[in-house]
Amino acid sequence: MNRKVAPITLEPDALNSSQKHTTGFRRLTLLLGFAVAFGIYFNLGLRAAFEPRVETIPLEAQSILARCQSLQLQPGPPANFHTRTYSDRFQQGTKPVLVRNATIWTGFSSGSEILRGDVLLNNGLILSISQGAFDVLTKRRNVTIIEANGAWLTPGIIDLHSHLSTGPAPHLNGAADTNSYKGPILPWLRVLDALNTHDESFMHAIGGGVTTSLVLPGSLNAIGGQGFVIKHRPTEERSPTSMLLEPPYGLNGSEVDPKSPPRWRHMKHACGENPRYYQSTRMDTVWAVREAYNTARTIKKAQDEFCSNALSGEWDAIKGQNFPEELQWEALVDILRGRVKVQTHCYEPLDLDNFVRISNEFQFPVAAFHHAHEAYLVPQVLKRAYKNVPAVAMFSTFGRYKREAYRHSEFAPRILADEGIDVIMKSDHSAIVSRNLLHEAATAHHFGLSENIALASVISTPAKVLGLDHRIGYIAQGYDADIVLWDSHPLALGATPTHVFIDGISQLPGPYTAAKPTAHQKAPSPPDFSAETAATLAYLGLPPLEPTRRSGVVVLTNVSSFWTRGGPGGSFVNLFARSEGSRIMQSQGTVVVSAGRVVCSGHGPTCDAHLSSNSDADTTSINLQGGAVQPGLVSYGSSLGLADIAMEPSTADGVVIDPFDPVQSPLLGTNGYIVRAADGLQFGTRNALLAYRSGVTLSVTSPSHEAWLSGLSAAFSPGAPHRFARGALVQDIVAVHITLSHEDLGPSVSTKVATLRRLLAGDVEGELGAWFSKVANGTIPLVVNTGSADIIATLIMLKKEVEGQTGAHMKLTIASASEAHLLASELAEANIGVIVTPSRSFPFTWDERRVLPGPPLSADSLIGHLIKHNVTVGLGPRGIAAQSHPGTADMASWSVRNLRFDAGEAALDAGPGVLDKEATFALVSSNVEKLLGLDFDPQEQDLVATVGGDLLDFEGKVVAVISPRQEAVDIFV
Repeated sequence: MNRKVAPITLEPDALNSSQKHTTGFRRLTLLLGFAVAFGIYFNLGLRAAFEPRVETIPLEAQSILARCQSLQLQPGPPANFHTRTYSDRFQQGTKPVLVRNATIWTGFSSGSEILRGDVLLNNGLILSISQGAFDVLTKRRNVTIIEANGAWLTPGIIDLHSHLSTGPAPHLNGAADTNSYKGPILPWLRVLDALNTHDESFMHAIGGGVTTSLVLPGSLNAIGGQGFVIKHRPTEERSPTSMLLEPPYGLNGSEVDPKSPPRWRHMKHACGENPRYYQSTRMDTVWAVREAYNTARTIKKAQDEFCSNALSGEWDAIKGQNFPEELQWEALVDILRGRVKVQTHCYEPLDLDNFVRISNEFQFPVAAFHHAHEAYLVPQVLKRAYKNVPAVAMFSTFGRYKREAYRHSEFAPRILADEGIDVIMKSDHSAIVSRNLLHEAATAHHFGLSENIALASVISTPAKVLGLDHRIGYIAQGYDADIVLWDSHPLALGATPTHVFIDGISQLPGPYTAAKPTAHQKAPSPPDFSAETAATLAYLGLPPLEPTRRSGVVVLTNVSSFWTRGGPGGSFVNLFARSEGSRIMQSQGTVVVSAGRVVCSGHGPTCDAHLSSNSDADTTSINLQGGAVQPGLVSYGSSLGLADIAMEPSTADGVVIDPFDPVQSPLLGTNGYIVRAADGLQFGTRNALLAYRSGVTLSVTSPSHEAWLSGLSAAFSPGAPHRFARGALVQDIVAVHITLSHEDLGPSVSTKVATLRRLLAGDVEGELGAWFSKVANGTIPLVVNTGSADIIATLIMLKKEVEGQTGAHMKLTIASASEAHLLASELAEANIGVIVTPSRSFPFTWDERRVLPGPPLSADSLIGHLIKHNVTVGLGPRGIAAQSHPGTADMASWSVRNLRFDAGEAALDAGPGVLDKEATFALVSSNVEKLLGLDFDPQEQDLVATVGGDLLDFEGKVVAVISPRQEAVDIFV
């Protein structure tokens, strides 16, 4: 059923009345609620204002605070460091030492302060310096007294860039730890973990006065790992850890107080070519470095926020958190905190600029750029680096071995020093054997670096860059007792220690000494290279090297010595020497040259007739200022003329195919072939021209090889512009060359000797056999590159065997010959001569482990010992290794220019009376010719004119080559 509901109708007034009632109630409710809330808030606020805040403080709060506070500390010595009375490296039982009456180079006043007095060592420290410490002797017992007699005393030499002990000598694969191949970014690696205390290099370094080294990882990685500073003396513990100097961790018992300034750390970086090993471009390398630093910056920011909360007591903000860190990146974080010295291998402007840009982007200073061959061209780039101007650690003349070293200049140290940039000479041991580090400074001095800066470059400046100049690098009270007493001025050629102390402990208890000339007690006066320095900058590192050629009359005046082959048997004689009783006097004379030949020489009016017959317009006159005319030098032991840039294959002739390789082209014939170096010669290379400007007028080069067979060498003029120039190719075939080494490629040494025996016996047909038959019958010499005395002994026996079969005298020469002293008598008896490379022996490999290094480590040098046993000896350039390693000649071309210094040093090392000046010239000219079978007319030999001194010292500068072969005089002024 449907029900009807009537609609309800409300009056408007009734509705309004109800709404008003409800709205009022709601307002009252809201007001009461607000009042209650306000009361609660006000009450809580009052309580917060008048009651202490409750925070949960972690148990490790103190250690957290200490760690955070320590992050603000910058490295440096403790405030009380110089009040110490004992060195932290003091060895119990070390007696005090008094060095009396020394000429002391202190290192202060930018290397200019020189004192005369006594130095007392005690407790591993320099206790005092005085004009007379005799009163000390009455108070102390058991003082060892060394009478210096005015000899030079310096702080120990410091090497800022070394791989000593990570690639130990002799080289063995099981201890080759210099480079990691695990990736471009490896800041977590520590070179400490690769230090090998059995490295023979330690004693050799001490033999050169080097007491401290920064050992760095290799340069294969963009960030290669952490370097450590070590002292070279052996310790009672015999561990690498005990050799560390101020390690950043408490690794050797010298703990670091967290409240004290931390110790400096070191990180190796590399730019440019080397990191390209990982198939990356420079763009990839820079990105990898930036990415690594961005990771470190993120961690640092998190640490700073964490510490900000901790130091302000906001413990709840970091509740449950640990200090943000990652072991892999902690060293880079420390770099961003300014607590790590960044040591960067960088060569060229683009790489230097890249790294300077990175240093500014991430705000960290760069301690030094290493190698930095072109830094001298862009000093302003270095000055833009973050916070400080990096030092530059460099070589003196080692360059052009790779593209990025092609613009290297011997004047770079001088140019950078003139720009106010700290200059450091370094070894990169064993690229330059660390024993020869001081020689790098002396060579830089020869090319214009001032005396004080040159000495500082291997002593006080590296100490400063290491952050260790508070204890090493200077002679002052409270400094470490690391000092070296020298037999001559440290920058004199061949300067050698007579005493070396590290931590007050003598490292040469029985030093062998060879007396030096009196003139060597003062620094040499370097030649003037101002014009060459200016040209280097003007031509962006590639100044023209070609000489000015004169075929007319050239007159050399004020000539003090004129050495020519006028003695018995073609020996050298000084035509300008005069005898007065028992004394040999030299007076200055004149040498007149026409069309490259000496037409007159003598004193006073002797040559007036020659001078009057030529007009002034046709005559060039050169004042030698007491200089000399001497024989041109002959080089063997490099790839000079076969490569312009050793590590750039497109600039080189390439290597010979190994005849033992089973895969041979049929084009080479079935019975073997032999390569001629003359076919691959390149003229006008920069290394050749620099050698020529340094007095090398003939180079003998054999084909580059990586196995036992090299080929046929050629003799050419390094100054010739091309093969068809007059006198360019002096002799197209000189000798047959092979290498015998336990390190080379292919089959065993005995297999190679057996092959050599068959070749010499005429059992092999074809071109190869024909040339070895010529060796067997004495027509052409055989030159064998080897260092091992055992291999040399085998060759002596083989020579006797062949001669017994042929009845002919076989001409055999040993090159490298590092262990030849062990068979000196046998070599002399067999009439086998040697060409020694390098001049100072070093145990690069197992074949050369039994070296005779010379003073101060042995009484005789290798060369001196062989000469005393009547062995004919020649000398080759030093290079980066011994000639007995296949391929090392390719890296020796840069060093040919230094052959003159190698010879002068060899004469000094041999000792008085062993090598006079005539014999020293023969060592690098006529003896090399004889040993290689070259037989030239003495009248056709090139001569070299030097101003100020001669070829065998640091004072002479080559100004001309007198060349009968070229019928001209080449002039370099």
